[in-house]
Amino acid sequence: QVQLVESGGGLVQAGGSLRLSCAASERTISLYTMGWFRQAPGKEREFVVAVKWSGDNTYYADSAKGRFTISRDNAKNTVYLQMNSLKPEDTAIYYCAAGYLIGITTKPNEYDYWGQGTQVTVSS
Repeated sequence: QVQLVESGGGLVQAGGSLRLSCAASERTISLYTMGWFRQAPGKEREFVVAVKWSGDNTYYADSAKGRFTISRDNAKNTVYLQMNSLKPEDTAIYYCAAGYLIGITTKPNEYDYWGQGTQVTVSS
């Protein structure tokens, strides 16, 4: 059972930056595709970005392109989400997910493990 723990959320003004971290409990996380999703109040959970287990392929939602960057440090069992130029519409709970997949998927139900989430609030 892989455990994921997110951190780094908080309150930031529009235009600001945050860096989220997702620490995994096992080194086998290096074999997993890692994704970030978010869920705003009253909305469905939506895909943000994912990185293939090898780190050589990423896929961003249109809302994240050019502003967010995903990276992974398999030696530290950690995945990061650097978020720049934040907007009020980025306000949500951000979740880290791990899937034992060949490639990348944007579908939440194809990921095997989830963290508890971290709140990101962007004020205008």
